[in-house]
Amino acid sequence: MIQYPTLHKPATIGVTALSSGVPEALHPLLKGAEKQLQKNEYQLILGETAWTQHKAKSAPADVRAKEFHSIIQNEKVDLIIPPWGGELLVETLEHLDFDLIPPKWIIGYSDTSVLLLAITLTKGIATAHGTNLVDLRGESMDATTAMWEEVLLTKAGESVTQHSSPLYQKEWDFENPTPHIFDLTEKTDWKTVSGNPETLKGRLLGGCVDVIRHLVGTPFGDVAAFRKTFNQNEPILWFFENCELSTTNLKRSLVQMKLAGWFEHCSGILFGRSDANHEIDGYTVEDVYQDLAEELQVPIVYDVDCGHVPPQITFINGAYAVVEVQNGKGKVVQYFR
Repeated sequence: MIQYPTLHKPATIGVTALSSGVPEALHPLLKGAEKQLQKNEYQLILGETAWTQHKAKSAPADVRAKEFHSIIQNEKVDLIIPPWGGELLVETLEHLDFDLIPPKWIIGYSDTSVLLLAITLTKGIATAHGTNLVDLRGESMDATTAMWEEVLLTKAGESVTQHSSPLYQKEWDFENPTPHIFDLTEKTDWKTVSGNPETLKGRLLGGCVDVIRHLVGTPFGDVAAFRKTFNQNEPILWFFENCELSTTNLKRSLVQMKLAGWFEHCSGILFGRSDANHEIDGYTVEDVYQDLAEELQVPIVYDVDCGHVPPQITFINGAYAVVEVQNGKGKVVQYFR
């Protein structure tokens, strides 16, 4: 059975950087997020790693792991939100004691998805793939991002519904910041490989392909053991997003996952929007999706609200989901069962 953390307000957020911290020049981003969250009944406990960054990491791996344990085991802390992602969270896994990680919500994306997926696979504790801390610093919040709170306040046995965004952000416009941080200008359009409406059902697992692929073959990426121990033989519904991979690199990563058995008992795959996916020798990302759909014989939906092209839906690793896609719009119902 999946364990679903419980969240009540007012609450305390622990901020620790198992991946990248925030360099001094950008400290106002952290302070801005703290200021806005305090207005919404949250207090923050910020670890030292949140404020430091050197050579692609906030601190040495063992130091990051020690602080993470200290903060998540703090009885005053109700949930964990890292400042943002980064590059080298994978270094910390061998320094973590997963038996000492209590069922508290952890939310984030990008490099943080390594930790999220590893916890859900090894311990059966639900984790949240969604916004990071610095993106919560706006005076207001778009409706899609704002759902992070309602999702995490959902109790075990309940369900929560989210819808595709009306608009997404094509690129950052730092010269003209909006009150809700993101510059949402482009019409959102969820697509299916089949070109037809699709309904996908299964237990959600996923994250950023660039980094979670490195869990393949490790004790932290045993999908077969997860299915046997926690999943009650229900199909897996994967969600992925691509930060920096070319189309061929993305396909190699997906083939590796397939050969490792990650796609056994798979009911479908959701792919987030990406400004990577650079085609190689005419091989486009649509070709990748088409090939994978044919190989796995499952429906594939792409350009969903997930990942580095905001805003994004809050997907819960471990939750059972029903995803409906029609006429470019999506509906995601997650059941905490």
